Amino acid sequence: MQKISVLLPNLFSMCTYFAPKALSAGTFVKVPFGRTESVGVVWNAPIDESFPDEKIKTIADVCDVVPLTQSMMQFVDWVADYTLSPAGLILKMVVPVDVCAASKKPLQFAKPVPMATPIQFSTEQQAAIAHILPKIKPAFSVTLIDGVTGSGKTAVYFEAIAKAIEMGKQVLVLLPEITLTNAWLERFEKRFGVKPAVWHSAMTPKQRKDTWQALAKGQVDVLVGARSALFLPFPNLGLVVVDEEHDSSYKQEEGVLYQARDMAIVRANIEQFPVLLASATPSLETYCNVQSGKFDKVELHERFAGACLPDIHLIDMRTKSKEEKGFLSLSLREALKENMEHGNQSLLFLNRRGYSPLVLCRACGEKLACPHCSVFLTEHKAQGKLVCHQCGYTRRLTNMCPACGEKDSLISCGAGVEKIYEEVTELFPSARVQMVTSDTMSSVKQFDELCSALSQNQVDILIGTQMLAKGHNFPNLTLVGIVDADFGLAGGDLRASERTFQLLQQVAGRAGRYDKKGSAYIQTYSPQNNVIQALQTGDRPLFMQTEISARQMLSMPPFGRLAGVIISAKQENLAISVAKTLMRHAPSIAGVEFLGPVSAPIYQLRGKYRYRILVKSAKNIALQKIIRRWLKPFQFPSAVTVRVDIDPYSFF
Repeated sequence: MQKISVLLPNLFSMCTYFAPKALSAGTFVKVPFGRTESVGVVWNAPIDESFPDEKIKTIADVCDVVPLTQSMMQFVDWVADYTLSPAGLILKMVVPVDVCAASKKPLQFAKPVPMATPIQFSTEQQAAIAHILPKIKPAFSVTLIDGVTGSGKTAVYFEAIAKAIEMGKQVLVLLPEITLTNAWLERFEKRFGVKPAVWHSAMTPKQRKDTWQALAKGQVDVLVGARSALFLPFPNLGLVVVDEEHDSSYKQEEGVLYQARDMAIVRANIEQFPVLLASATPSLETYCNVQSGKFDKVELHERFAGACLPDIHLIDMRTKSKEEKGFLSLSLREALKENMEHGNQSLLFLNRRGYSPLVLCRACGEKLACPHCSVFLTEHKAQGKLVCHQCGYTRRLTNMCPACGEKDSLISCGAGVEKIYEEVTELFPSARVQMVTSDTMSSVKQFDELCSALSQNQVDILIGTQMLAKGHNFPNLTLVGIVDADFGLAGGDLRASERTFQLLQQVAGRAGRYDKKGSAYIQTYSPQNNVIQALQTGDRPLFMQTEISARQMLSMPPFGRLAGVIISAKQENLAISVAKTLMRHAPSIAGVEFLGPVSAPIYQLRGKYRYRILVKSAKNIALQKIIRRWLKPFQFPSAVTVRVDIDPYSFF
């Protein structure tokens, strides 16, 4: 009998067991854990010799599963160390299902054919492909495909995928949202003759298990998935593509807090393969890495097949007359009318779900808020509900104020997409109007039906949120109206300007993707804002340089480092007490600042009060080590949760 260390996919992480024979690191085993059995992995970790032999249990079984590679194990350890998370929680993402159970009818995955369909490329695309293909080899590199919306970035990286397949390598393509998957799959199938494997949260447990097992055996050549797919155990990964690399959806905000784009680059460095990043609006981090020479870049300045970028029109809402009712300016209304008369489709964009973001009582001034979160309830008029978009709390919408009891005193303030829908249907009663939000499009099938209706010209005006901002090509869409361009600019969010610029440029880029000229109308109360100005002029370099200068001056990422420490508890006094205690014991280190504690912008979330401490340091400082030493001596009460967010994206 030999002692082995087994990493378990849970908070307890590493445990010691007896094994009847020597087992190599990476071997999957079933072990007794509590009253049940758990799947674990034999790990390269020291044996806990302090644990009495009589209390050490023996493994139950060795699983007939392809072992984890040494590089994959190294990746798990690296992510755990970087995110300050238990290694077992990282392993849980690697082994999300009972992979040791055999399937009666396992899924079969057809092999893509690299030259299934001949492709015609523009001169720019040909140059980009010629630059990228030599990089598809067993060596680490990162290349940005920086192309305007509609320039054919996908077709370019498809050629890189084809080469990787020809080399006998596996390929992973990361997409930010599940709604993008089916359209992408259709393009892939047209190019390679078959659909790739997929990985996302909507899959059944059997589909996930079968896909995992086939992938681990090397039977899957190409897999497309959401951010969690990055942790799957590819035995022969030769290329990762991160599409829409700027998208904030790549940041995991629950459980283990990580940035999938950044972790993809780390995995590529460990396993020595190339990464391709694709975006029309690259993140500031990627932009700076290109400037410094860490990343390579290819550019696509022109839309494919001669399509033109849309004309940008600013509408200064400060000049709107009092006689103009509603949230759509006269200019935008006239543009919508003219566009319909020409038989073209329009998109109105407002990144705010529901009918109204605030309901208040004009009798007593009460603002209807969530009892569990420090946010106002959003009115969903069509459903007759008030909804909290943070925790999901719902209450029936009545005509009586819950605070003072006054009838018919509740009024809606501000506009969501439902109100814009109501306004549009009143203005254009004959128009075929479709609203698209996460409330109305809850499945990929529904979204596919919408895309089909749009392609068949069965929709005149589309109204939606950020679901429509990226990755979609609508041939007849020639007009985009951005209802509230200023939304998202307010507040102290580090990336507010960057995110707003990316989102609005992506939205505007939906117009005129084919042979019809497009236009984008941007309604704003801040036409002089550098974000709005950059959208109008199309001067992205100037905007990025402005952002870079501001970040450099303040030593903010990517020119400095940040970590957020979030302390939460159901009792507010307990949360603030722990936060203050932590702050009192913060170490004094040159180049490191501890800021706070302050209540989080949403200080109550799902019934818990939240306080934040922000740790800021120079870029060359090992911030994780400092935070680890700082927090290690504390024994936090069970009623308190302390989370560390390295490189935070959200400050809510």
